Amino acid sequence: MNENLFTSFITPTMVGIPVVLLIIMFPSILFPSPSRLIDNRLVSIQQWLVRLTSKQMLSIHSHKGQTWALMLMSLILFIGSTNLLGLLPHSFTPTTQLSMNLGMAIPLWAGTVATGFRYKTKASLAHFLPQGTPFPLIPMLVIIETISLFIQPVALAVRLTANITAGHLLIHLIGGATLTLMSISTITAFITFTVLVLLTILEFAVALIQAYVFTLLVSLYLHDNT
Repeated sequence: MNENLFTSFITPTMVGIPVVLLIIMFPSILFPSPSRLIDNRLVSIQQWLVRLTSKQMLSIHSHKGQTWALMLMSLILFIGSTNLLGLLPHSFTPTTQLSMNLGMAIPLWAGTVATGFRYKTKASLAHFLPQGTPFPLIPMLVIIETISLFIQPVALAVRLTANITAGHLLIHLIGGATLTLMSISTITAFITFTVLVLLTILEFAVALIQAYVFTLLVSLYLHDNT
């Protein structure tokens, strides 16, 4: 337990060069492009899941919003696979870095807002001032709505970072406690190990859920602006 609790969140380097770019590109290997007339079971399951998710997520969108289908599907596959790979021992999870999550959230949010101002200018401006607002409250409400708009990408990034980081920290702490208790009480160590296994299963679910939530919120922002 002498190891720093946050060591696993440090960006890995090789010969002094950060290798995070290679780690980010690695999930693309897990989703090969089909090149056969009849796909194998793995590719067929992947395609079925993509079709199911895209159908559910894009059903509320107009034709203009459905043009974002490739972007949204790529986003959920990237975040989900990155989160799952980060649960492997001695691996690095890029989505625990707030800078990376902001780098995903801000351009996507800015794209949805720009789309709204281009195609639904009046409706987008109307969000800053609800109908029937008393005249003395107009400046205050405009400021509040502006702040709430600009805080959306920050909330996206912080939510993903906090959930993934908290799960990794819990696994690290309970795993260290299990190793320590093995020399003190075997029964207590077994109970702690059971909790660790259950928490790991939960983290696999959280990894997929957070990818879905992140993409769904981007999709909802897009729906409000198209």
